[in-house]
Amino acid sequence: MSKLSVGIVGLPNVGKSTLFNALTKKGVPAENYPFCTIDPSVGIVPVPDERLTKLSEMSKSKKTIPAVVEFVDIAGLVKGAAEGEGLGNKFLSHIREVDAIIEVVRIFEDKDIIHVHEKVDPLFDIEIINLELEKAGIKKPTLYVLNMSEAAENLDFNVPGPYVKIDPIFGTGLDQLITESYKLLNLITFLTTGEDESRAWTTKRGATAPEAGKSIHTDFQDKFIRAQVVAYEDLINNGSMVKAREKGLVRTEGKEYVVKDGDVIEFLI
Repeated sequence: MSKLSVGIVGLPNVGKSTLFNALTKKGVPAENYPFCTIDPSVGIVPVPDERLTKLSEMSKSKKTIPAVVEFVDIAGLVKGAAEGEGLGNKFLSHIREVDAIIEVVRIFEDKDIIHVHEKVDPLFDIEIINLELEKAGIKKPTLYVLNMSEAAENLDFNVPGPYVKIDPIFGTGLDQLITESYKLLNLITFLTTGEDESRAWTTKRGATAPEAGKSIHTDFQDKFIRAQVVAYEDLINNGSMVKAREKGLVRTEGKEYVVKDGDVIEFLI
């Protein structure tokens, strides 16, 4: 599957880089994910998923590999970026390469951190960012990230879309942000499990079994015969693939089957 990434945008001094650094502290080594670039502005971040942990314990897997989201720290945005102001051109070339956007907006007051427009006004910030994106002809899905501080006063306002509140200093809300970013990309997770490894794989919502199989290997799409599928809950509740099979909970599905989030799949080629 081609990689999918989320660009982090925001005005100067809103906590964009602090957020990026907090996310990448949770990161995983790029070598596990051969499609990923090794670039200081790219963070490969695991998607929190307790189902994977439980499957790994059930199968006594030697390795556990999570699904990931790629976050890109986009060059700082300033008013006029679409016309090439500041790092405008670099900003635009990077933003066009991502599949979704999270807009970091500061909502806390702090006299020691100067705001680029001298006052904290989240709606005004959002308008500036959205205007620059619009002028550049960029329309991808957007999630607003309200950067709050547990040690300061935070502003309340009507957010014009889906949002998550975070405090990157304390790590509050980061897992929710990763999960929401995954949903923003319209992705679901299917799982494979065994003694060697339990792994969460990523595919687009609505993908058929062969399309999902491509995430593992192109052969699983090109030479697909059928897939053995069991729902995560059914497998965990029965404690093993053998018991789930005995109860008739493992289904044989063909090329037309649409994969569901949480399916545990074995592909046959």
